[in-house]
Order: sequence, then structure tokens, then C-alpha cells
Amino acid sequence: MTQDPYKDKLSEAAYRVCRLAATEQPFSGEYNDHWLEGTYHCACCEQALFESSAKFNAGCGWPSFYQGVNESIAYFTDNSHHMVRTEIQCKNCQSHLGHVFDDGPEPTGKRYCVNSLSLTFIAK
Repeated sequence: MTQDPYKDKLSEAAYRVCRLAATEQPFSGEYNDHWLEGTYHCACCEQALFESSAKFNAGCGWPSFYQGVNESIAYFTDNSHHMVRTEIQCKNCQSHLGHVFDDGPEPTGKRYCVNSLSLTFIAK
């Protein structure tokens, strides 16, 4: 059995979020209250995932976006914790990002609720 190559790249907390689908504590993430212009990328494979222009303050404690970049996000049904939600992952490396909900702003009506630990940021 080979070791996950991301185990050495990520902090222990980021590994739990990205590879084991954990969730960081609300209001604890680096990008929750982060408003610089640029692009948010996957912490594992560096795939571009979200533009800062799609970020909004949902007040939920996690970075929130109303859309992803192109087709960089994969969607899966998540039945954990006695709920039915839609999990979002990086389409390139299957890193867990968070969940998407139908309570976001126009133009999509979506709220991509993302763990800061699953992201890196490149300023414009």
C-alpha cells in the first residue's frame, strides 16, 4: 500500500480536511474574512477553484462563493451526520473542499461553503 502523496505536503489539520473529509471549526479559517483580489486554488494539487469576485460574506464561518472556476468542482451526495448534503471536491485530485447549498446570492443562488484549509490563495 502506497502512502498518500499529500500526507507530506499538507499540515495534519489540512490533511484531515482535504483527504479525510473533516471540517474546520467555523470562523477559524484563514480565508473566512479574506477579501483580497485573486484566485483560490486547491491546497493539494493547486488547481484553480474559485475567483475572489465570486466570494461573499455568508456569515456562516467558512469562505463562501456563489460559483466555482469553469468545471473544477466535482459534486457527490453526502449522507453523513444524519443529513443529505452535496459534497464538493476538487475535480482534479478529489480533495474535499466542503459542501454546496441552495441559499446563496444571484446569479447562481448557490453557496459553496469551503474549508480554508483546503485552499491556497494567489493574489491578482
